[in-house]
Amino acid sequence: MHQVACVSGTRDMSVEVWGAPDGMPIFLLHGTPGSRRGPRPRTSVLYRLGVRLISYDRPGYGGSDRHLGRTVADAAMDVRVIADALGIDGFGVVGRSGGGPHALACAAMLGKRVHSAAILVSLAPSDAKDLDWYGGMAKTNIEDFGKADKDTADVEAELTNLADRFRDDPDSLLGHLVPGLAATDLRVVEDVAIRRLLIDAHAEALRDSAAGWIDDVLALRRPWGFDLSAITAPILLWHGEKDTFSPVTHAYWLARHIPTAVIRVQTDAAHFGAVEILPSVLAWIKENSGSEGLRVKHVQQPALSS
Repeated sequence: MHQVACVSGTRDMSVEVWGAPDGMPIFLLHGTPGSRRGPRPRTSVLYRLGVRLISYDRPGYGGSDRHLGRTVADAAMDVRVIADALGIDGFGVVGRSGGGPHALACAAMLGKRVHSAAILVSLAPSDAKDLDWYGGMAKTNIEDFGKADKDTADVEAELTNLADRFRDDPDSLLGHLVPGLAATDLRVVEDVAIRRLLIDAHAEALRDSAAGWIDDVLALRRPWGFDLSAITAPILLWHGEKDTFSPVTHAYWLARHIPTAVIRVQTDAAHFGAVEILPSVLAWIKENSGSEGLRVKHVQQPALSS
């Protein structure tokens, strides 16, 4: 694990790197809640793909210091600082769930340093016009985000209580999610290896406090701080059609507002299908990462095969 100091010198971020040292650098931005230890392909798979995978705890999670009042846009600065510290110029980005908007911030704000990006089961901006933001969303997410809309103190109290409970019993987090899971998601989280990774990632995320979770929820329901139309890198939007945590309508909205986006919707998948599809997504990022003048390769099939 690497400890990377921010430019200001006032915050530290915990970073981990896996895979081929000479492979293409790709940042993996975790979900909400989550940490750098979230589900990822095995090291042997990363070597085969030729990928150097980099993940970090967003501020307030795990080993990263809190950045009170952070916006989604602030993630671009954090990724830039980490890339500089690791001696990386250009790179790809993949964001999963709550990490999706943060990955879009990198693509919009870091210019040519981001060669390509994949956005998996992401939410759309809270102020998205012509979108029923809560439509089709699981009750647990509606309650958490709804509190953020009304009173910051309410969301802080609710998530702090949940984090305390999960800290005492890490298995209970998945139990908390089960009522909102589609049947296809239940199959994914019942896989022993994936379940272990999810529990470990959440335990690390909330080990000291709910600060990262609170700040993510608040940031996602406030203005993101960047313009999607500024994105010039190739963007893949992948979504499971049966997703109840980030409804697929959010992906369709993003596809209409990102000029370089191609969207793939998998009809037999939901939210946690993003875990299984990651190896194919990393391959897409490599394939669509090239020189100036690169164009997104549009395809007709509705989904990637893992």
